[in-house]
Amino acid sequence: MPLNKVPGIDYVFRDGSLLLQALTHRSHSSPHYERLEFLGDSLLNLVAADLLYRHHSGAPEGDLSRLRSRLVRGATLAEIAKDLELGRHLRLGVGEKRSGGFLRESILADLVEAIIGAIYLDGGFDEAYRIVESLLVDRLNNLPSAEALKDPKTRLQEFRQARGEPLPDYMVISESGADHAKVFRVACRIAGDWQDTEAVASNRRRAEQEAAQKMLDQLMARRSDD
Repeated sequence: MPLNKVPGIDYVFRDGSLLLQALTHRSHSSPHYERLEFLGDSLLNLVAADLLYRHHSGAPEGDLSRLRSRLVRGATLAEIAKDLELGRHLRLGVGEKRSGGFLRESILADLVEAIIGAIYLDGGFDEAYRIVESLLVDRLNNLPSAEALKDPKTRLQEFRQARGEPLPDYMVISESGADHAKVFRVACRIAGDWQDTEAVASNRRRAEQEAAQKMLDQLMARRSDD
C-alpha cells in the first residue's frame, strides 16, 4: 500500500506520516492513532449532524440525535472499515495481532476516526467533510426512521402518555452472580388488568428495555384483538 493513500478512500496524503500514525495501534509503537481518533470522532459527529440537518428538514432535535447515534455508532464505523478492508493495513503489536485485533469492531471503528482526523490535519476541514460524506452517504440514505430507533422504554412511555395513561414502573425482582457477572431479573408493570412482563439480562438497563419491549408487544396484541 502506498504510504500516502488508503485503498477505497479518495484522498492522497501530502504528509504520509499522518497516515502511518492513523494506521498504528498503541500496541505496535508510538506515535499511535489515539490522538487522531479523538480529533476524528469530533469531526465525524459534526459532519454527520450537518448532513442530517440538511437531509431531514424540520426533524426535531431528538430525532436528529437518534439518527446521528445510529450513523456514527461503533458498529457502523466497523462496517465501513470492513467494507474498505482497512484491518489488513492496521499496524498491531504481536499480541493484538494474534488475538485478532484487526477484526475487533472497537479497533476498526477507532481506525476510521483516526483516518478522518489525519485527513483533517493534512488537507483541512473541507477535505475531511468530503471524505466523511462519501463514507456515510449510503448509510445516510438508508437510515431507518427516527421512530424505529427509539428504545423500547421510550416507545412504551410515549405510548402511555399519548393516551393519558399512567407510566410504567420497573422493579428489580432479583440480582445474582459475582460482581463481574451480574444477572438482573426486572419486571415491567402498568396499571390495569395487564400481566407484568419480565426479562433477564447482564445489566439492569438492558433488562428494563427487554421487559418494556415485551409489554409493548402485549399492548399491541391486545389492540389488534379489539
